[in-house]
Amino acid sequence: MGQGKRRITVISISSLVLVAMVVAVTIGVSQNTSGLNHSRQEVTTSTKAIKNLCEPTDYKQVCVESLTRSAGNTTDPKELIRVVFQVAKEKIQEAARNSTLLQKLHNNPRTKEALGNCGDLAEAASNDLERSFDQMGQIDASKFDDLLANLKTWLSGAITYQETCLDGFENTTGDAGEKMKEYLRTGMQLTSNGLAIVTEISAALSSMNIEGFNNRRLLSHELPILGHDEFPTWVDAGKRKLLAAGATTFKPDLIVAKDGTGKYKTINEALKDIPLNSNKTFVLYIKEGVYQEKVQFNRTMTHLMVVGDGPTKTKITGGLNFIDGVTTFHTATVVVLGDFFIAKDIGFENSAGPEKHQAVALRVGADMSIFYNCQMDGYQDTLYAHTYRQFYRDCVITGTIDFIFGDSAAVFQGCTLVVRKPLDNQANIVTAQGRKDNRQPTGIVLQNCTITADPAYYPVRNQIKSYLGRPWKEYSRTIIMESFIDDLIQPEGWMPWNGTFGLDTCFYTEYNNRGPSASKANRAHWKGVKKVTKARMERFTASQFIMGGTWIPVTGVPYTPGFIFPPPTNSSNAPTAVPPPVPQAVTPSTAPPPVTQAVTPSTVPPPVPQTAAPAPSRTSSNSKRGFLGIFF
Repeated sequence: MGQGKRRITVISISSLVLVAMVVAVTIGVSQNTSGLNHSRQEVTTSTKAIKNLCEPTDYKQVCVESLTRSAGNTTDPKELIRVVFQVAKEKIQEAARNSTLLQKLHNNPRTKEALGNCGDLAEAASNDLERSFDQMGQIDASKFDDLLANLKTWLSGAITYQETCLDGFENTTGDAGEKMKEYLRTGMQLTSNGLAIVTEISAALSSMNIEGFNNRRLLSHELPILGHDEFPTWVDAGKRKLLAAGATTFKPDLIVAKDGTGKYKTINEALKDIPLNSNKTFVLYIKEGVYQEKVQFNRTMTHLMVVGDGPTKTKITGGLNFIDGVTTFHTATVVVLGDFFIAKDIGFENSAGPEKHQAVALRVGADMSIFYNCQMDGYQDTLYAHTYRQFYRDCVITGTIDFIFGDSAAVFQGCTLVVRKPLDNQANIVTAQGRKDNRQPTGIVLQNCTITADPAYYPVRNQIKSYLGRPWKEYSRTIIMESFIDDLIQPEGWMPWNGTFGLDTCFYTEYNNRGPSASKANRAHWKGVKKVTKARMERFTASQFIMGGTWIPVTGVPYTPGFIFPPPTNSSNAPTAVPPPVPQAVTPSTAPPPVTQAVTPSTVPPPVPQTAAPAPSRTSSNSKRGFLGIFF
């Protein structure tokens, strides 16, 4: 078949699927009616459509009841899905109003702050449901796989924001946390249901091997793919080159300089000049200097590029922390929320010492965000990779406890993770991934990274133990591949969070790593510590896990879509003789020496008690086809 005919075939199939989504329920019911010899139906077509749509969800009763009340008599599955999103949004907004009322009734500062956070987080969750609702109404046959990826990412974000609201009540007094949990119950269940429905559609299409839906690369020779033949409108050629050069080579849109050579001396002064909701890249150049500011790049600051003079020359620093009364969520020195954010050659720091416990340097909740040759310095909870798709290249991240954490889909390539010296009665944990729902497309992926000890910690690395990660939430997922693991990591590799919590439901795997502590011979024997095949591991490469090929190469940031080294030939994926780390385009600078602190021994705050929900049953490919029958 010629390329032209093949393309027509692909587009025809795509169009057929989308048309079927609109009319299939009615057609399916008519066929069923004839099969029953025209006997009287016991349920209306709308009720049958609702029950079919709700079949893969964990909260079926909530799904059916909410749709029955709100969907009218429609049998259009696309509209029914939109109703799921809309009702979830309304319930979350109702919870936000209740949090505002509760805030007025509480005098405890930490509780009031937690309730205030819930209002902001509920708004973020509502926004994710709103854009999911809008995208379902703007289906494009040629971009159906992009639509499904976006929906899963945004619905996952909505789940995480609601969970983060509840996390804020750790160590608070009174019943405000329990009340908020009750207020959010229906909204969280409906959001989970929406994710379940979208995930099932995606899985069903994949199981049917429909060209154009199963694997984007099948169409690479036929249809233009962003990053291969064209640039998106928001990255012009000049600003793309800026990433490969220095900030002074091309004229930025706005300059901040402490020495007075820019338009502003502080970053916060410059924020008012950044265009809102832009679809063009706006470059903010921050000259060399230490900026003691708390900075938030809001959700409306889209397509923003922030460039410094180097990760140790341009530094934004702060010291907010949990011990001094600030919730973890608000301790961040810098907060990034606008989609398509890019940072290059800049440092982010929280200078609070290890005795101050949670103290975030950088919190990121921006979809398709990139950090290139940056440095994040802190101790506990340094980098809060909160939500959505994120990519880190050639960065240095320093810390002690859970210093990379959150529930984003984050890929780290060529990064150096420097473990610092904690308090004497603490242990170090590199990652604490926070996946709450097993359908969330999230996780932490470390590829060709180096895990090593800070010079001050190195002499005591055998007395103060270090681990690769621990399960913060039930379905915590962390993948370490093709990385160098130095001799500071304990042989068991992974550390429990609290008793047996998450040990059976997490997903931790190591693949083709190297270094003194790369051996898996004595790794923790949990059900959640997996040995996986090469084919399954490919799902966690940047091109597949975060669809990196559609948005990273066009920026000019170095990017590896697949494996870097040849896969191992042995079945156990044990470390093999692999060359030293691949030299990076930018060599990360060494981590600064630890801040000298007057150390007061204290214990790590106990984790929040969790009640693990039963894992949803997984359907076979045949039942997936049956579910998809409501669309065909």
